[in-house]
Amino acid sequence: MAVISWNAGRWIPALALMCVTHSALAEPPLRVEQLQRCGNLLTLDVQEFCISVSGLENSDFQVKLNGSVLPQDNVQRDSVQQDNDLLRVSIEREGSDSGPLWIEQQDHASNPVWLTLKGSHVMAASAQEVAKNMDGITTYVNLVSLIIEESHEGSEEAQRLADKYDAEVVGMIPPLNTYQLRLPANNLDERDALVLRLGNEVSVDAVVTEESGAEESIEREAINAPPAAEDDQEWASNRFLDAVNFYQRRIGRSGDEIDTQPIRIGVIERNVDFDAPDFADYLGDCRADAQRTCVYGRDAAKPDGHGTTVAGVFAAAWNEGGNSGFLRGLDDVGPGFDVIVDRNSDAGITANIAASVNLVEDGARVLNWSWGIHRVGAVDINGEEVDSLVRSGIAMSGYEELLEEFFLWLREEHPDVVVVNSAGNASSFSSRDEYRLPSSFVTDQLFVVGGHERSEQDVPVNDPGYAVKRNASNIDMRVDITAAACVRGSSLIADEQGEAHCGTSYATPLVAGLLAAMMSIDPALTPAQHRMLLRRSAMTIGEEYDFEPTDADDLTAPILPSERANELNHPDIGLSARLDMYKALDLTVQSLNQER
Repeated sequence: MAVISWNAGRWIPALALMCVTHSALAEPPLRVEQLQRCGNLLTLDVQEFCISVSGLENSDFQVKLNGSVLPQDNVQRDSVQQDNDLLRVSIEREGSDSGPLWIEQQDHASNPVWLTLKGSHVMAASAQEVAKNMDGITTYVNLVSLIIEESHEGSEEAQRLADKYDAEVVGMIPPLNTYQLRLPANNLDERDALVLRLGNEVSVDAVVTEESGAEESIEREAINAPPAAEDDQEWASNRFLDAVNFYQRRIGRSGDEIDTQPIRIGVIERNVDFDAPDFADYLGDCRADAQRTCVYGRDAAKPDGHGTTVAGVFAAAWNEGGNSGFLRGLDDVGPGFDVIVDRNSDAGITANIAASVNLVEDGARVLNWSWGIHRVGAVDINGEEVDSLVRSGIAMSGYEELLEEFFLWLREEHPDVVVVNSAGNASSFSSRDEYRLPSSFVTDQLFVVGGHERSEQDVPVNDPGYAVKRNASNIDMRVDITAAACVRGSSLIADEQGEAHCGTSYATPLVAGLLAAMMSIDPALTPAQHRMLLRRSAMTIGEEYDFEPTDADDLTAPILPSERANELNHPDIGLSARLDMYKALDLTVQSLNQER
């Protein structure tokens, strides 16, 4: 040791140089960073996909879809661009199914991404195809989407209108009869004139103008986490560990013979950092183990991204220092949960809906929407104007029509699917459609989640004062339930505690993961039954009042007598609802046993 100390001044620079050289020469990991439709987006029989890959060496490799190697004739490797390879993959829809795609080279495997063959896809605008409108919001200049009336055949009518207006059909969401057009417009005046004419067409229900930038789906708070988050106490307010223990003990190892079913969850986010220890063991053929949770998604450059944190609430590995996924905690006894992280393209809200349609058609029973938008001019509970994630009235009208079509389609074609949406972080109102979408929609299939944090009171977990409303969380009676708003993010270093992230975005996957676990116990549960079980099992949050509280104190829809066995004098009546993950699972098992 003395020799090392004596030589420290001489050897440390050399060692540092060696480390830097080794780091520079280290091979980058094999990662799929992008996967999108390319070529002719309107063809469905043979679909072409472009895959951006990093870490691919100049040697043989295989592309696998659903565990099967794709023929070499179907894979084309283009020249390297910005340290990444571009692969073009052609897949015939007949005889193929949507599923995980990954790349293998030598003894390395990439992250698996979900490749859908359902065909809904919209294009994002380039930097040259956007402009600032009068509200100062970035908007698309020449790309709009038409919602065609149900009485018309969508593709034919979209092509007719494209020919009439010298436009081009470039994207589509067929189940919603929605088609994207590239207009011959060079500025917003020309676009608005064409939008006005298209909107007056008898066959057009609505025109959707997109207002978004590359990162604007992110919905997180910019304020500090509460002291309790530093000690990982936030999830205790929702009995997170009790729920994991209950599922492992009561479901997995009991003699009740509960035949759990695998559930697929769609998470509308951009990507996940598979270099983080939280996700490092999801590479390659994750489904080789039928019981484990699997994550599919594009690779992110950093571990602190919105998508990585949201996905981590579902599926992050335990005891790695970062996040801890609820569904991952059920791996030993679970049926195998698929967590698919995808948002189609960077084309804003329209792309979010296109991805949601694909995921539902690919079998997703739960959709996690940790995103939302406010209308320009919306005010918070203090009367101050909301200044984040805002859209113009014209854009909001188009989004409202698109969301309405989505939920109508969902009710008619997929009535067993639930959508879990964040209430938002603008201290505003969630139920007013002139203020916020999509949380203002009223449908059994949409669950809206607010955020709370641990209070400073030393009281039992079931006491209403154990948690308090997160100041930034949107509120009012459209919010179904509140959950912990602060979580630990992922880190690139094993056993390093990740930074705290706060917002209703991170409360939402707690509820979505719980609903997936409930579905795995009883897949026959309807959305209305899920809401009933969530509300009946809920703990409370808030204060008791002698009189009816003001609107600003309605954190969620108040607990009703019917949600407390019709006990009119129950102390919970009138208070807001706080998620109890353990009790919700317990009531689900009780409900299943009663059905038997």
